[in-house]
Amino acid sequence: MTDKQMITGISNHDEKAIAEAIETYSRLLWKVVSAVLTNVASREDIEECVADTFVYLWSSHERFSEQKGSLKSWLCLVARSRAIDRYRSEMRRREYPLDENVLLKSIGILNDTESIVVRHELLASVNMLEEQDREILMRRYMFQQKPKGISIALGLSTRQVENRLYRSKARLREQLTPTKGGLRQ
Repeated sequence: MTDKQMITGISNHDEKAIAEAIETYSRLLWKVVSAVLTNVASREDIEECVADTFVYLWSSHERFSEQKGSLKSWLCLVARSRAIDRYRSEMRRREYPLDENVLLKSIGILNDTESIVVRHELLASVNMLEEQDREILMRRYMFQQKPKGISIALGLSTRQVENRLYRSKARLREQLTPTKGGLRQ
């Protein structure tokens, strides 16, 4: 069944058409959604996002425009948007303490990391970063997500993610490097 036939069938409330869409695109949408929600949401949450995408197709099929692109790309866009919304919801619902030791080791601060002062300085410095930079740091060092996965989730290029990580770590390293009179202010 072609995309046009699927959309026509769905607009006529033909359940075979939506079943065909699910059969054709569910694996692809699973990959799109799981790229955003890896290490953040459960398997059931990923499954629910994929299902929500097909529910949206069923209820809002008139929003699809064949002139703007294929059904495949439109469904991927809808699934990615739903996954980002779910990610943001999960992050608001939970509060993760930043594992300072992992972050401190990764930015190159030596064994003085056990000091409470350094921990407070680290958290204060991280909180001073832009929201997107904080999110990239959390995804990379808390959830061990690869830059490619982060780039897909945030809609950035892999190079942009790597550059932001590098600049953020350099900023944190500069702020947290001990000097003769203590930590830099």
